[in-house]
Amino acid sequence: MYRLLIFVPVSLVLYLLHVPPLWVFLTSGLALIPLAGLLGEATESLAASRGPLIGGLLNATFGNATEIVITLVALQHNELTVVRASLIGSIIGNVLLVLGFSALLGGFRQNLLTFSSEVAQAHITSMSLAVIALLTPALLVQSAHLPEKNLQAAALMPLSLWVSAVLLVLYGAGLFFALRTHRHLFPTGETQEKPKWSATKASFILFASTVVVALESELLIGLLEPALHILHFNRMFAGLILLPILGNAAEHSTAITMALRNQMAVSLDIVASSSIQIAMFVTPVAVFSSLIWNHPLTILFTASELVALTMAILIAIRIVSDGQTHWLEGAQLLGVYAILAITFYFVGG
Repeated sequence: MYRLLIFVPVSLVLYLLHVPPLWVFLTSGLALIPLAGLLGEATESLAASRGPLIGGLLNATFGNATEIVITLVALQHNELTVVRASLIGSIIGNVLLVLGFSALLGGFRQNLLTFSSEVAQAHITSMSLAVIALLTPALLVQSAHLPEKNLQAAALMPLSLWVSAVLLVLYGAGLFFALRTHRHLFPTGETQEKPKWSATKASFILFASTVVVALESELLIGLLEPALHILHFNRMFAGLILLPILGNAAEHSTAITMALRNQMAVSLDIVASSSIQIAMFVTPVAVFSSLIWNHPLTILFTASELVALTMAILIAIRIVSDGQTHWLEGAQLLGVYAILAITFYFVGG
């Protein structure tokens, strides 16, 4: 994966040479894949050297650092449609694409993949709560029958800020549950392995990678309009499918690798933790951060986004609730993801 780092200088050179925007867009997107991996490795090393409590907090904060940076850059460019779609798309990608590939490939090696149903139930509860929090405002607003301008001025942004605040509180409560009061239920949060890098080296790589991710994200989002026009992609498809795959590729590969090693519990923890973090931490951060650039981001997701999210969560709940899975269920998850991708490609708007 780290061989793809060659695309960092390539994308910058192409940009400086003013080549067609599609090539800069593609190379900057490819550059984000290994950079996300570096961010993850640096976070893991720093977390391992700080103990389970601080390490858990670091993972909880920087686990989706790439997505946070891409989101902030998109907000700065006022790409609100793309931001909302990418937040939903990251969750869908985790519970369908990543969990699907993990179960499919891991299931080819093991007849049955097992994990703790108790931990799965804890993840299910948190993910369900997050989905309810994202669904409720949109459903209530759509049934209010008020003029759109009045909604935006008097209700949508204050509503989004209050819901975001509640989500952050609940996210913190979940961390306290996992890292303090019920830490024994989450054995994957502690590792006996030595950190790959020293704390100093990990901190430097974390900082440097974040800066370069911000630079590549600026190229990617800045050239989004001409690139989508050439590729014939709509903004909904780009946000739901394209950007989440680029930002989560490194984390996706880790989850799949763990499943291949018959550690499906670790794969499930990666999938669930990332999904919960996107819904309950990254989304509220995006809502509050949008005020910085005076581009207010509300949590009024579209009906199609919410339907896709609900479908993804429901099928994921059905598959993990019994504490076991196999390759066919993985194929079914991937099939649902493919159907959603095809649908949003043609009718995303």
